[in-house]
Amino acid sequence: MLAKIVPFVALLLLIHVASSSAAADSQFVYQGFASANLTLDGLAAVTPGGLLALTNATFQEKAHAFHPVPFHFLNASSSSSSSAAARARSFSTCFVFAIVPDYDGLSDHGLAFVVAPTTNFSAAKAGQYLGLLGGINGTASDRVLAVEFDTIMNPEVRDINSNHVGVDVNSLISERPAQPAGYYDDAAGGAWRDLQLNSRKPMQVWVDYDGQAGQLNVTLAPVQVPKPKKPLISVPVDPSAFMADTMYVGFSSATGVVVTRHYVLGWSFSLDGPAPPLDFTKLPVLPRVGPKPRSKVLDVLLPLATALLVAAVLAAAFLIVWRRRRYAEVREDWEDEFGPHRFSYKDLFHATNGFKDKNLLGAGGFGRVYKGVLPGSSLEIAVKRVSHDSRQGVREFVAEVVSIGRLRHRNLVQLLGYCRRQGELLLVYDYMANGSLDKYLHDQQMPTLSWHERYKIIKGVAASLLYLHEDWEQVVIHRDIKASNVLLDHGMNGRLGDFGLARLYDHGTDPQTTHVVGTMGYLAPELVRTGKATPLTDVFSFGVFLLEVACGRRPIDRDDRNNRVALVDRVIEHHRNGSILDAVDPRLVGKYETEEATLVLKLGLMCAHPFPNVRPGMRRVTQYLDCDQAVPDVLPSYVSYSMMSLMQNEGFDSYVMSSNPSMTSIGVSSVSVLSEGR
Repeated sequence: MLAKIVPFVALLLLIHVASSSAAADSQFVYQGFASANLTLDGLAAVTPGGLLALTNATFQEKAHAFHPVPFHFLNASSSSSSSAAARARSFSTCFVFAIVPDYDGLSDHGLAFVVAPTTNFSAAKAGQYLGLLGGINGTASDRVLAVEFDTIMNPEVRDINSNHVGVDVNSLISERPAQPAGYYDDAAGGAWRDLQLNSRKPMQVWVDYDGQAGQLNVTLAPVQVPKPKKPLISVPVDPSAFMADTMYVGFSSATGVVVTRHYVLGWSFSLDGPAPPLDFTKLPVLPRVGPKPRSKVLDVLLPLATALLVAAVLAAAFLIVWRRRRYAEVREDWEDEFGPHRFSYKDLFHATNGFKDKNLLGAGGFGRVYKGVLPGSSLEIAVKRVSHDSRQGVREFVAEVVSIGRLRHRNLVQLLGYCRRQGELLLVYDYMANGSLDKYLHDQQMPTLSWHERYKIIKGVAASLLYLHEDWEQVVIHRDIKASNVLLDHGMNGRLGDFGLARLYDHGTDPQTTHVVGTMGYLAPELVRTGKATPLTDVFSFGVFLLEVACGRRPIDRDDRNNRVALVDRVIEHHRNGSILDAVDPRLVGKYETEEATLVLKLGLMCAHPFPNVRPGMRRVTQYLDCDQAVPDVLPSYVSYSMMSLMQNEGFDSYVMSSNPSMTSIGVSSVSVLSEGR
């Protein structure tokens, strides 16, 4: 019995050994190449770390690396008369490669997987020929199948771009148009993903040939990504065009003039079945693309550091010049005496946050006003920016500004000083928290001022004008008295501000003729004719101001028919009809002192009289407001104010006064040339 079993076991062992030998002859796996016995030529070499380095930094050279033993690609069991197509065996290969250029995005030619009947490629050329052929098309003896991974676009071989994959049969012109490098991502529903062959990152390739169908599939994907279901390339290849009985498999590459290294990290191959998978944990690591040797680093960094230093110096110089120009001022020797009253533009710029719109308090015909807080002192200020011609009278103007800055009165907005910059003058005032009286009188969204508040404001402005006209060391004519130039402090006290048009002269002297300036509706009639501003022209403006505060109307308004009507005409009409109190602001709803309201309206008509010698001085006005004296009763006149103004401007005032010496007042209006502008 034992004698029968022993021969049977021996037979099984022989069958197992034969099958193992057949399997070893038809496939291989390289998990790195440290112990591989590859057939190498040209630049190809195995690194100490186990990488197959096809190329190095040598220019215009080629490289080949082949499995040392050829494979039988024709089926030996077929009859000898059968064609190569009928007898072709299927094969499959899988490998991981990486293309590592020295410069980002700039590389040399690529590499190719090769199936060929020989390992002798001495006639092949480097560069664009990838070490495969001696020309674009091979000869009858150049039987080669190659899958190229090319990073150079060569129109001579009809390349589609500089990042493509193609299948070459005995020619460098792909069988069908090559495809851009990429893959179909199964995890994203088969979405297309681009790959950059020279990205310095390892990529995995599967090449599968079906010998019976004559179909070659090429699939590409990043390392660690499973093999996509859809191949990148699927192309029919006639095996009779390249296949011999014994064929070698391997890789070919070549260099040009750009330093690029081509590596293969792992490789497997199989006949008549899928190639064995690669174990990525066993694959060698790509060399780190890091710093160059010290001398080369210095060659690069030293010029760069020098350029950066020069750029930094230029930037610093530019910044200094820019800051100087940004804060540049106009300063002359004669301004030294005004030093304490001069502000630096830099301080004003920072105080107003660069004159931002959010700091804007208001704008008018003579400039824009901004709120600010002086650095250091935290003093709240208002800065008015006024344009000026630096060639005309600036010295005299600044002298007047500084003189006005010495004014001290509780009902004046304090002018703190000035700054000159290019064609601009900046006037610095105390900040008034409640803004201008104008908005409380005419803005329906603002709260209504009570009569008590209005009367206090009127008395405060009158007191300030008395100080300017009579009590200070010089006569100061404001020339622009109006509600918008009366500002309200925290306690709702009225303060006269904006001395941008003010003029000064000594007591007892005659004021000089100047250009007519001011706001239409407040200008005295004689000012239009003579151009000479006097305290009595300020009194006229104050009279219009009195009527504006009491009536809550602008000096020039529109009636129900959209006709322009002067406020003084409305008041005088009510006075003629014996209903002067009907002119009082209806927003007060009758809540006012009757005697004070009557006094203010009559005093307004008297101050706004067309004849200067009928108007009271400011001392007399303050006495009226303090009830020290009764306001003379103004008598209605049937002569229109426009006519009286015209007669006064034509020189008939003396005739009118002599013909009716008892006349103390007539109908009052604005001059005919007035407009509605404020």
